[in-house]
Amino acid sequence: MKLVFCGTPRFAVPTLEALIAAGHQIALVVSQPDRPVGRAQLMTAPPVKETALAAGLDVTQPEKIKNNAEFRTRLENIVPDAIVVVAYGRIVPPWMLALPRFGCINLHASLLPKYRGAAPIQWAVAMGETVTGNTTMLLEEGLDTGPILLQREIAIAPNQTAADLFEVLAKEGSPLVVETLSGLQDRTIKPTPQDHSRATLAPILDREDGRMDFSARTATELWNRWRGFQPWPGAYTSLDGKKLIAHRMQVAGKTSPGEPGTVELPDHRLLVACAQNSWIEITELQMEGKKRMAASEFLRGAGLHSGIRLG
Repeated sequence: MKLVFCGTPRFAVPTLEALIAAGHQIALVVSQPDRPVGRAQLMTAPPVKETALAAGLDVTQPEKIKNNAEFRTRLENIVPDAIVVVAYGRIVPPWMLALPRFGCINLHASLLPKYRGAAPIQWAVAMGETVTGNTTMLLEEGLDTGPILLQREIAIAPNQTAADLFEVLAKEGSPLVVETLSGLQDRTIKPTPQDHSRATLAPILDREDGRMDFSARTATELWNRWRGFQPWPGAYTSLDGKKLIAHRMQVAGKTSPGEPGTVELPDHRLLVACAQNSWIEITELQMEGKKRMAASEFLRGAGLHSGIRLG
């Protein structure tokens, strides 16, 4: 097929590489503009752009696409068979949806209709799911509401973080896109409408999502949210008015009443009471303005005592 590929972050790179390896003609790669990164704010090209240029492909990086006449003319002149969209980060406008004969094919990292939105991997882990997967779908104007083409399940391991799962889903999603294009071409794939009544949302993450609410959530729920919100926004609370980041934690084998947020310190361990008589153990932390350290090391110099409150 003659394709236009739209993608930006590292998650989209395996799919672009798989399409090239499968022999498709990538007439144009569309990525978001270079952005300043890090403390030095160095202008950095997105991973998809770097991959495309290394493969000798044409790349464009429009700031906007909805009413961009030059961009529209360029795509119309290409006359692509399909437009493949993987984590591009822009809403595809109606004129673009209607352009290719096989439609705009999107790889979404969840088992739709569950976890529609910008952060499906993070929310699947944060909600304690044991299974997720990839879906290829036909894009339409709604948010991840288009007909499903193919799906493939992937197990979520008990200790797996969202960062771990990103790599797995990116790798496993690439052959699914290649298979989807083949199935559309030989008409063996029939688009299946989603059951909208079963839809759940995976909105873009906010810094506040990382705040640990010991009163409202059990230790297991806080642990799952910590796994899901890696590498950002992580998990944090406060101690004496200062931010305390919980870099590592685990559900403690303790079930006894405790006022949520109350700390107990048995054998130089930092246990915090959570909802429903559950307890979380913070094993590695970082106080505001201080270095990251093991909880046991922190407790040796912090002068804390059982009964203090976090949050």
